[in-house]
Amino acid sequence: MKIMFVSLGCDKNLVDSEMMLGLLAARGYTFTDDRDQADVFVVNTCCFIHDAKEESIETILELAGYKEHGCCKALVVTGCLAQRYAQEMLREIPEVDAIVGTSAYDRIPDAIERALLRRDTEEAVVVTEPLSRLPLPKTTRILTTGGHSSYLKIAEGCDKRCTYCVIPSVRGPYRSVPMEELVRQATEMCEQGVRELILVAQETTMYGKDLYGEKKLPELLRKLAAIPQLMWIRLLYCYPEEITPELVHVIRQEPKICHYLDLPIQHCNDEILKRMGRRTDKKQLLETIAYLRREIPDIVLRTTLIAGFPGETQEQFEELAEFIQTVRFERLGVFTYSAEENTPAAAMDGQISEHCKQTRRDRLMEIQQEISFEHTESLTGRKLSVFVEGKLVDEPVYVGRTYMDTPDVDGYFFLNTEEELISGEFVQAQVTGALDYDLVGVPVAAGGDEEE
Repeated sequence: MKIMFVSLGCDKNLVDSEMMLGLLAARGYTFTDDRDQADVFVVNTCCFIHDAKEESIETILELAGYKEHGCCKALVVTGCLAQRYAQEMLREIPEVDAIVGTSAYDRIPDAIERALLRRDTEEAVVVTEPLSRLPLPKTTRILTTGGHSSYLKIAEGCDKRCTYCVIPSVRGPYRSVPMEELVRQATEMCEQGVRELILVAQETTMYGKDLYGEKKLPELLRKLAAIPQLMWIRLLYCYPEEITPELVHVIRQEPKICHYLDLPIQHCNDEILKRMGRRTDKKQLLETIAYLRREIPDIVLRTTLIAGFPGETQEQFEELAEFIQTVRFERLGVFTYSAEENTPAAAMDGQISEHCKQTRRDRLMEIQQEISFEHTESLTGRKLSVFVEGKLVDEPVYVGRTYMDTPDVDGYFFLNTEEELISGEFVQAQVTGALDYDLVGVPVAAGGDEEE
């Protein structure tokens, strides 16, 4: 039996997909990228915002056609959309043979076997578990990110309940993965060739509070840093109000931890933050950012913002634009607000038109583009450690990243050299030029001043 697996949505969803691939491989299934050859389609879906929901539905409907015109015998839907809209899917998409909830993804092999036995007249197989359950499959993950950089999901779910977010209703409460299990996974991944681990969760900074009674991210980082083959550890989704001096100390002192933090702040206006259900205000944000830059002078900060949240006035938007220009995040992304069903924000007064939301988003990104270009230009002449990821076809140019860049999100470092470099190795390079978001440079001899 050949399975074609489609993983949509965020990096946390990708980890679930890789876990499912490992479980299916252990059961004897093989995999294909050829839709005409697939016996089973599995779509791991997302429904975080409207566009993600649409992409998931379109993918399911497109693949459903292969049941009639291809050799597909079963169509299985997993992930957030499956969890949130299982009953609607049963009614509206009869081609779906099995639906697997987010906290039951480890039961995917059994779900597929049951789906293959389903007759068209029978209702689809639905496999769910309570959202408080945390799947912990011991099977080896099949890594799909190229082998040298990969994600480690340290927790599932969220307790914050921001007013715009559906995550608690589709992913459940915050559940930390036991530390010994994370170290086991990380060690196994490094033995497969991974050199960079990117720690993800809905919120990484709360890691361990539910299991151990206190935040344990610093301790986890120390244990992961002790893995000999590992070179870089990168932290995403760190809520600013949960950052502690101990965490900052570990980042500063442990050379394997990249001086890079993702701080999803969403806005800076106190009234909007309150309406969002966020637990910080503008003063606290400014203090946290100043503290991080004071303690770790070369730190790179990434954030995400929401443009056009219900009730956002022009004055509040201008405050956000000014905030960006003042703080000057090295990395920044902006989403337009998406009104999600059954969230408090969707029922709020002051919903803003799509045109206005898009206009505000574009304005913020224009501001950030200038900031980013000035930042990359300021790096000219510096020496940086570059993680080599590949080579441009027919050109003496290699592509890599510095500590300042998360894969598929931030920029690249283009290395001009006739030397043969190997993917997964680290090369010292000097910056010779800058693009809007990317750097250009050449390898330099080992030794001398180095910057990680």
